[in-house]
Amino acid sequence: MSPIDDRLAALGIALPPPPQPPPGFAFPFSWVRVRGSRVFLSGHGAQAIDGSPQGPFGKVPSTVSLDQAQASARAAVVSMVASLQRELGDLDRIAAWLMVFGHVNADPGFEQTTLVLNPASQLLLDIFGPEVGSHARTALGQAALPVDLPVIIAAEIELHH
Repeated sequence: MSPIDDRLAALGIALPPPPQPPPGFAFPFSWVRVRGSRVFLSGHGAQAIDGSPQGPFGKVPSTVSLDQAQASARAAVVSMVASLQRELGDLDRIAAWLMVFGHVNADPGFEQTTLVLNPASQLLLDIFGPEVGSHARTALGQAALPVDLPVIIAAEIELHH
């Protein structure tokens, strides 16, 4: 096992299968796009054990509480790590998480989007350590997100040369 695999096991994190589209949806894009030493991760949301989108669904905070949205953000990171594992084969190839783009399905006027994404950022630090897991980030409120997920996260990563 690699050091990252050891950290995932120590944290009790099981990686989900590939994302499965809900009825009426198609995924005509790559979840992970590698170009040289750069990796672009498409927007990921929380996944159920079968790969389907995982609730709760709806806007933060009127339908989905701050705590639930934070859990969804952490689960989105787990989904991202699973996609990276499938694409890269070895998560220790990751040299740095450069930028994390967080999107929150927010009620108008909801100003705590940063608080929603903080546990996701912390999980990246817990899994990858401060040298690799440290990243720049945005946490934006959106009028709507696909399948009414409360959080979707995308990222840019650098691989070791």
